[in-house]
Amino acid sequence: MKINSLSDFFVTGDPLIYGADVAIGLTMVAVVLVLTLFKRWGWLWREWLTTVDHKRIGIMYVIASLLMLFRGGMDALLMRTQLAMPDMEFLKPDHYNSIFTTHGVIMILFMAMPLMFGLFNLVVPLQIGARDVAFPFLNSLSFWLFFMGAMLFNLSFVIGGSPDAGWLSYPPLSERMFSPGVGQDFYIWGIQISGIGSLMTGINFIVTILKMRAPGMKLMKMPMFSWSVLSSCLTIILAFPILTVTLALLFIDRYFGAHFFTLDGGGNPMMYINLIWMWGHPEVYIVILPAFGIFSEVVATFSRKKLFGYKSMVFALMSISLFSFFTWAHHFFTMGSGADVNAFFALTTMLIAIPTGVKVFNWLFTMFRGKITFESPMLWTMGFIPCFVVGGMTGVLLSVAPADFQFHNSYFLIAHFHQVLIGGVAFGYFSGLYYWWPKVFGFKLNEKIGKYAFWFWNIGFYVCFMPQYVLGLMGMTRRVSTYGWDSGWWEWNFVSTIGGFLMGIGFLFQVWQILHSIKFMERVSGDPWNGRTLEWSIPSPAPAYNFATIPQVQERDDWWATKERKAQGVPEQPRAPLEPIHMPKNSGIPIIMSAFWFMAGFGLVFDWLWIAIPGLIGVAGSMLAHSFNYNTDYYIPVDEIESTEAAAGRVV
Repeated sequence: MKINSLSDFFVTGDPLIYGADVAIGLTMVAVVLVLTLFKRWGWLWREWLTTVDHKRIGIMYVIASLLMLFRGGMDALLMRTQLAMPDMEFLKPDHYNSIFTTHGVIMILFMAMPLMFGLFNLVVPLQIGARDVAFPFLNSLSFWLFFMGAMLFNLSFVIGGSPDAGWLSYPPLSERMFSPGVGQDFYIWGIQISGIGSLMTGINFIVTILKMRAPGMKLMKMPMFSWSVLSSCLTIILAFPILTVTLALLFIDRYFGAHFFTLDGGGNPMMYINLIWMWGHPEVYIVILPAFGIFSEVVATFSRKKLFGYKSMVFALMSISLFSFFTWAHHFFTMGSGADVNAFFALTTMLIAIPTGVKVFNWLFTMFRGKITFESPMLWTMGFIPCFVVGGMTGVLLSVAPADFQFHNSYFLIAHFHQVLIGGVAFGYFSGLYYWWPKVFGFKLNEKIGKYAFWFWNIGFYVCFMPQYVLGLMGMTRRVSTYGWDSGWWEWNFVSTIGGFLMGIGFLFQVWQILHSIKFMERVSGDPWNGRTLEWSIPSPAPAYNFATIPQVQERDDWWATKERKAQGVPEQPRAPLEPIHMPKNSGIPIIMSAFWFMAGFGLVFDWLWIAIPGLIGVAGSMLAHSFNYNTDYYIPVDEIESTEAAAGRVV
């Protein structure tokens, strides 16, 4: 891209953009000043930027996802403000298009995915009795690739211009003819770079779960959250290569003038839509399967009962992982494929609702006659169930091909999509964050403020999205930036906007809750919830090595069984003697390699090969440097283990 002036490079002309520029600049200056004033640059590099500790990587994922939740949430509030009343001119049409595009991408790929990966890192090794993930270096690289991809995508907000062809960027709108700017290239390379990290994470956790479980933990003794992670990661390694190839073909169309998806050159834009949804629909299940695992852990813990129907839950999770690849065409019944194709995909969509419904009944039967307590994790779980049931029922309605001709591209679909992704994914991950927060940080989040956050989120959700079902049935289509007074839509849109701001208030309560809890820490033991699985058997927060001695698992919910045996006076099995613990060393190569990927992506966005080629050379050089680095591990001596355990009040 040829740059003739600064206005071709920086986004100009919109007061909202100028305000964002100032906010970004002031935030960066404040961060640099604080780190310099308190002399924390060395600490930041040693303890965080170069860490390969799965727990710290998990914390960084969570922090990044919450920042992206703020960014994506602000996009949502801007859209709802624009739609609150007819003939609003708060946002220009092209700015509105950019906002709904970035909102979708950020919420799915840069909020939900990293929050999911953060919980993977924080919980899975502890649940299965491992000291780290299978590939610690790869784990660090995965995070930094995600982070650099997210930063490259978000950079389009102030440099070059944001993508505006929708969150899935259908051609021909996303082709060079109709999107000549660099926004679509930011989209392609931001997602490509972060997608490499996602694929690596999927591989890493499959190997971790299959090869690093504690002795005695057979697959059918594994905690349900770890099962949900395994099913999600299996879906990742099959789905994300499709996304990688699809975006690569789109880039070849844009960069080299090919015609994979342009009709005038013999291509077919419907091929892109098929490919993107072959990734896109499994992606929905990728992010919701771990939420199902979280609900299973929370319901069992706060009902003081074993999970009802463990084997059926495992079967349901793995069935969903498989069937998710046979439902993609229900996103475009209107494409004209014919009755046979539509009937097949309608049937598979209805079938996948069966294992999904099984889990809801399992959770309800687990709670039946349980001694239920309603702390924050359980509240979010209870809020999820009715919300997800409604989302599931509207999903079945959308699976009926003749009915979908009415619902397609309307606000009915928007409401359903958010019903599942907010009510299922967001509520699930919030439940998981509240549940495992004491394990990660050693203190609880304030319950009173948390309840305010829950009710604002929950009530705001229904106020926001229930009217959108009505708007869809009234004929309001998605992606419209304004409407007239004669449409009859304004009352429902105004109510929906109020709901959006109620959810925003709920998020502010969560921020207040975290800050308040940091200031007035309620320190907890290693097992504040009276948990059932192995992560609750060690101190909070967990030491660097997780387990002083690897646990010997005897049954499902082994920690709960251990506590019951102790209460009955059964003597504990003698612990194995302490030995030096083998641990991976920190490495700066992952963040350096990812920075080179950022550099290469930025160069390809602007067609500046003088930046892209050195970036790719840097990536290759980083890989070469790592291949010749043999100083990658160390041992924690026994006396250090003993002192760490003694400080936590444990006898070893």
